[in-house]
Amino acid sequence: MTKIALITGASRGLGAALAKALAPTHHIIAVGKTVGGLEELDDAIQAAGGQATLAPMDITVDEAMQQLCRGIFDRWGKLDLWLHTAIHAVPLAPTGHIGPKDLAKSMAVNIEATARLIAYAGPLLGDTGKAVFFDDPRGGEQFFGSYGATKAAQIALAKSWQAESVKTGPKVEILTPNPMPTGTRARFYPGEDRAPLASISDEAARLLPLILE
Repeated sequence: MTKIALITGASRGLGAALAKALAPTHHIIAVGKTVGGLEELDDAIQAAGGQATLAPMDITVDEAMQQLCRGIFDRWGKLDLWLHTAIHAVPLAPTGHIGPKDLAKSMAVNIEATARLIAYAGPLLGDTGKAVFFDDPRGGEQFFGSYGATKAAQIALAKSWQAESVKTGPKVEILTPNPMPTGTRARFYPGEDRAPLASISDEAARLLPLILE
């Protein structure tokens, strides 16, 4: 039976790289807002002999996520794997200068959407599936107020779910990638020398055994 992997935030960065790495063994359900990025991902997966279902959606739209997860149930009846790489990052700013709209968007993507997706994807994963979250601990760092606080809250949700599901499943894993030249990091360090950073594809290859174990 084909294994099914849902990747939220799959249109670029680590999500796209992990989708390509998983494609030889999983049918990929790729969720993202960047249609062009999803189409490029689909081309790469098909070229390598894999299959993907593209879902150009905004994870903050509750009705869209309900429809997505109901569609997964209707077509496959389950999920084997859910990788949550979607994140919203605003430019760095002093804590007292965080814009209300930036904070609201960070909370909507990083916290509220994550909580809803746990509720919707959890039943699809059942007691044998696995959910993977990706930490980027910035809480308390200067100028990282909006991102650091909402990312920490996202991981707190994942850790609570992890503790709650030890005996019942699904398995919940929290991994910490090495620094990579992603678009998110570029927003934080626009003038950074990116040469020393781990390549995104290499980091996906490093994380893959941890995801599949």
